[in-house]
Parts: sequence; C-alpha cells; structure tokens
Amino acid sequence: MSRNNSTEIIAAIDIGTSKIVALIAEINDDAELKIIGAGFSRSTGLKKGVVVNIEATIDSIAKAIEQAEKIAECEINTVFAGIAGSHVRSYDGHGFVRISSGEVNLHDIAGAIDASKAMKIPSEERILHVLPKDYVIDGQDGIRDPIGMSGIRLEADVHIVTISRSAEENIVKSLERCNLEVQEIVLEPLASSMSVLTKDEKDLGVCLIDIGGGTTDIAIFKDGQILTTKVIPIGGDHVTIDIAHELKTPIDSAEEIKIKHACTLSQLNGSNDMIEVPSVGDRAPRQTEIKVLSTVVEQRYQELFEVVLDEIGKMNTKNLRAGIVLTGGTSLLSGAVQLAEEVFSSDVRLGYPRPMSGAFETINSPENATGAGLLLYALKKFKSNPEELIKQKSSASLIEKMKAWFNSNL
Repeated sequence: MSRNNSTEIIAAIDIGTSKIVALIAEINDDAELKIIGAGFSRSTGLKKGVVVNIEATIDSIAKAIEQAEKIAECEINTVFAGIAGSHVRSYDGHGFVRISSGEVNLHDIAGAIDASKAMKIPSEERILHVLPKDYVIDGQDGIRDPIGMSGIRLEADVHIVTISRSAEENIVKSLERCNLEVQEIVLEPLASSMSVLTKDEKDLGVCLIDIGGGTTDIAIFKDGQILTTKVIPIGGDHVTIDIAHELKTPIDSAEEIKIKHACTLSQLNGSNDMIEVPSVGDRAPRQTEIKVLSTVVEQRYQELFEVVLDEIGKMNTKNLRAGIVLTGGTSLLSGAVQLAEEVFSSDVRLGYPRPMSGAFETINSPENATGAGLLLYALKKFKSNPEELIKQKSSASLIEKMKAWFNSNL
C-alpha cells in the first residue's frame, strides 16, 4: 500500500518505563484519525520515566518505530513524544493585562497568559505547559472563554507544568539518534486525559490516575478545565519487585506471575489454589498459595492509592462528582477498581482510549491511553493551525522503496 503525498500523517511515541509504544495515523478529509501503524517494544533504558541508559533507550525506540513503519508502509521523521517522571513539577500562576480595545481578543488572552509565567523557577527546569484554568474580567471570575467580552482588565489563572531540562534533552537526544525530529513534548497525564476522559467528566470534576510501570500520573479537572497535575514515582514495577522479593523469584518471572495470576483484592482469591513459582539460580520451582501473591499485591496497591488520596487532599479538590478514572497498564489487574472504590470512597471506572478507525484493536486498552492521547493532542494542534504541523518528509511505501533498490542493483 502506498500513501498519497498529500495525506497528512502524524506519529506519536510513548516512552515509558516498561514499554515503548509508537503509533502512526492518517488524518482523513473529515479531520479524523485512522491508525495505520503500531509498534511496541520492551523499554530497558528508563527508570521512573527518566532515561538512565541512552543506548538501551535508543534501541527500544528504534524497534518500536521500525515495527510501526513496516505496518504503515511509510517512514516517519517527526513525532509527538510524551514525558513523565518524578522531575515534573506544577505551579499555579496568575497574570493580567489591560484590555487593549475595550473588548477581549486573542492578543489580550496571550498577553495575560504570558504575564502569568513571570515567576521564578529553578534553572534546571523549563516550562512545558501553561494551561488556563479561569479568566477574570474586572473582578468577574468563572469566565471560560473571554473572547468578545467588554472590560478594562483581564486576568488569567493558569496551571504551569515544568520539567527537568536534562530529562527532556535525553529524550530528544534518543529520538534524534533514531532520525526523528520532535514536533512537541507533551505531559503524559495531559495526553492520557484526552483519550479516556469525557467532556461531562471534566465539567463535573474528575481525577484521572494513570498507573504506568515506573510512575503514577494524576490529572484533576473541574468545570472543564485542568486544575492540577502530579507525577508520583510509584508504579507497576514496584509491584513486580515486591512479588520477586516475597516469592523469592527472578524479576522476569515475577512480572509474568503478576500478569497471569495477580489480584489487587485478596478476598477475590479466596481459594486454596497453588501456583508454580520459579526459583532463583538452579533451584527447583516451588508451589505457593495464590492467596500469598494476592496479599502482596493488595498491600502495594493499597499504599499507592493512599499516596494518591493524600495528594488529592493536598490539591484541595472537593466535589469531584465524576469520581475517579483509572487507566494505564497497571490498572488492568483484577480488583483494582474495587480496591480504588474502597480507598477513595468514590465511583471508579477503568478508562479505555476512545475508539479510532483502523485495524489495530490492540491499542484500545488502558495501557495505550498515553499513545492514543498523543495522537489526539496532535490532531487538535492540526485542527487549530494545520500549517504548524511539520509534514512527514517521506511517505512512500516501503515496498516501493525495496523494489526501487532492487531494480537499481540489477
């Protein structure tokens, strides 16, 4: 299959602690996405969302990109990339301007938002996102869209997200070594929220909890606006390590046991069933009660949810009437929703990415919420200003390229 040179193609890459997800999509004439390629690889160069081995990270990225390109039958050279990790910080900002013509226009809004960034942040950080929460005109607050409104003074309350410059540079360097230009770096919980949350949930008030391998990302919305974000350095890998320590089994075996047998509520595993547990070294495998495994997993999830609950309390967010939405690969364990409901005393649902066309049903899973959200973020950028989207330099079919190479070497 070949691609028309006029077809808009966008690509996204989720560089996670446990896996790399690369997605390629077409933007059709109706400005909707069609997934044409997906690639997945094990992530071996990151810890808690941060690159700790750049060569291993490059290798993992290359494998995912190569797989996605082969399926899509096209090459990509620009990507939207996600970022998370314990280095992510968030601040509240406030800025104001005098309304230039007595009626608010885009220039006034940009000025108020720009003024809100006039705050001192550590030199090792840079501002990634400035997300408007609320506007105030001459003392009247609660304004979502001030365009066209009359007044003298416009104020903007914003949520500012900063990231570590070195963490970002290592991600960009890894992608550039794979011959990929970074279109934009996007905060992962912001991307995930675009794929799994509904407008009604954002209006009523909702807390998104994206549980990945190395981190748990939080994003809270109310009245349609993002209130705050937070990244907690605890994720599914910590559960795996707990299992390995308690059952005295290798890490890889602990991960397999977690996926096949783990449950976050011990009472759901009330049977006396036994599971085979590989031993360390040359020792023979052992039989262990599945209830032991469930108890270990429940304790770690209980701790994680209590840390999140404590953070939500610090954020001073009340009346989240739409409750909690869990997403991310580690949210898939049996009993996670029920345990979350107990800890948060709130309605909880599992968040799946909104359906997209294309023959890749495997991406319609909570573990791909960030990757799907990055594509939706890119689509929103395209709709607002198509000219800003860097076009892929080459969209020729790989099959056609192979034929051309073969013919030229006859």
